[in-house]
Amino acid sequence: MRELLTAAQMRAIEEAAIAAGEVTGLALMERAGRGVVAAVFETWPELAPSWGPAPKPPEYLLQDDEVEQHRAVVLCGPGNNGGDGFVVARLLTEAGWDVEVFLYGDAERLPPDARVNFERWIKMGPVAPFDQAPRDLGRADLHVDALFGTGLARPLDGVLRDWVAGQAADPIVAARTVAVDVPSGICGDSGRELGQAAGAVRAGLTVSFHRLKLGHVLDRGPYQSGKTVVADIGLSDQLQAGSVKSITRQTRGLGRAARAHKYSHGHALVLSGGVGKGGAARLAARGALRVGAGAVTFGCPPAALIENAAQLNAVMLRRIADVDALNATLADCRINALCLGPGMGVSDESRGLVEAGLKSGRAIVLDADALTLIGRDASLFALLHEGCVLTPHGGEFARVFPDIAERLDAPATDGPAYSKVDATRDAAQRAECVVLFKGPDTVIAGPAGRCSINASVYERRAPWLATAGSGDVLAGFITGLLARGFSPMQAAETGAWLHTECALSFGPGLIAEDLPEELPKVYRSLDI
Repeated sequence: MRELLTAAQMRAIEEAAIAAGEVTGLALMERAGRGVVAAVFETWPELAPSWGPAPKPPEYLLQDDEVEQHRAVVLCGPGNNGGDGFVVARLLTEAGWDVEVFLYGDAERLPPDARVNFERWIKMGPVAPFDQAPRDLGRADLHVDALFGTGLARPLDGVLRDWVAGQAADPIVAARTVAVDVPSGICGDSGRELGQAAGAVRAGLTVSFHRLKLGHVLDRGPYQSGKTVVADIGLSDQLQAGSVKSITRQTRGLGRAARAHKYSHGHALVLSGGVGKGGAARLAARGALRVGAGAVTFGCPPAALIENAAQLNAVMLRRIADVDALNATLADCRINALCLGPGMGVSDESRGLVEAGLKSGRAIVLDADALTLIGRDASLFALLHEGCVLTPHGGEFARVFPDIAERLDAPATDGPAYSKVDATRDAAQRAECVVLFKGPDTVIAGPAGRCSINASVYERRAPWLATAGSGDVLAGFITGLLARGFSPMQAAETGAWLHTECALSFGPGLIAEDLPEELPKVYRSLDI
């Protein structure tokens, strides 16, 4: 797991380091600027001078009229992000670049460290007001967005919004734009664009400092940020209370004991709907079996038994048409995890099965139709317990938590904006169980506030997961892990991570049926 920070948490880390005498704010600003320049030259080596990223070039090269100079436009804001921009401008000039600098705001009102770097820059070149920033950006090799970073708390307006609209609309310019910390216009805590007429810089490269921020992986953040790297600015690790973790390699507990039998690894029960409605539940059952549940039973109405028997082999079948049949099945104490919802329907009979499942006290994954039933029935919602995992996509989340969804969907008028992390935490606290809010930025939260993100973005981008049935397989993965004894939070985190890994392993052309079958290959790659 890697820690993701809010803007406030990052400020607290910097302030603590400065207060302890470990570093000065001016030194941090210098390191940040150098980190940006190093990342630019690593990303675009054709822009890098042969003598290295930052040192001053030999004098004879600077005096040679035939040497082609690279050009940069550096846009500096009124805060410390702007100070970083002045450092970048100075370093690029020392490397032989032709640099134009534009300031949004009043130089006299810059924070002290940013003011020092402003003074250093004006000894090398002029600073023009922002309204003179060139609209024909294609004439520069690099555009540096050092306007706001994580400190933005209001929408871009006026000349800023107009300039950003032109920048984001030009793919050539966007591809050669580097954003300092966070693309301007993006809330660093939520990844959302601020304002009714939202707009944000579109970057080809974003350089964060010390740690990624939440806005880099949530909502619009990944799509506006382009390639995102983290520059080390010499701050020590200080875990922040309430911080969110980015899910990384998950292998703990996935191996099997050498001396064991099938029931040592749990017994999962997946319930299905009637005739012609079993596909989603079969995907979940296959996922539970492949992820390592020792045994999986598939329950369906008698009329659907033959249909499902024709497509299931290692999964056991059981006639479960009503609550009495479910309770009789649950008399087998070896069944320790349930999956309810995929293909079940929303009839009164389905409602009774969900109620009985919740009252059984078993670990339980509630997906699809089960979420719809819970969202419309307060008495079912009241039965949720700490062994439950809810796995809604956006529409299902709105059915179960309409007021929270409404707040999340409302335009973000100021920052820090209400985020998907905030929404999922609020939902988990209300439901008193784990909530996994699906999407490319899947957020998982527990009732006590623990929160993590499985971000299928950047190098883990897996758009082919947007296919019918992939969520049913995820529900099955989590159910199988619950059966194996994983806690609800660990099962949700591990299941989500494996889900993305299977998609990355298979690649384009993926359909839901491929996900469970790709899992053995993923396990082998993890040496499990």
